[in-house]
Amino acid sequence: MSSPIIKYSQIVMPQDANVLGTLFGGQMVSWMDIAAAKAVHRFLKGTPADAALTRAIEAIEFKEPVHVGNWVNFEAQIVETGRSSINIQIDAFKETKKVDRLLACTARFTFVSVKKLEDGSYEKVAHKKTN
Repeated sequence: MSSPIIKYSQIVMPQDANVLGTLFGGQMVSWMDIAAAKAVHRFLKGTPADAALTRAIEAIEFKEPVHVGNWVNFEAQIVETGRSSINIQIDAFKETKKVDRLLACTARFTFVSVKKLEDGSYEKVAHKKTN
């Protein structure tokens, strides 16, 4: 499956860091979830789905510390789809004054496409494109 690479960036601010001045792992995961959501949002255009929700994080690996003042540049790409599931690969690259691109974290997320019902609840829905 070939899909576009979706890009998203964040700068690490002091409130995003631990006492060592490095990015909290939970903040990295949150930003990766946003990057995945952006890729899924674009994928779902023209489908019956209203949105997609994070279902699982199959794998995440923190490879390099990211410090306050560094940029984190995310690249998200849909790598597989099922009837309602969407698997996204997200790579996070840190950018510093001296380094343009160093893989800091990598993860695989699964989203599920949903439709909002009249009663306010949600149900899984196939994300087949409509014409």
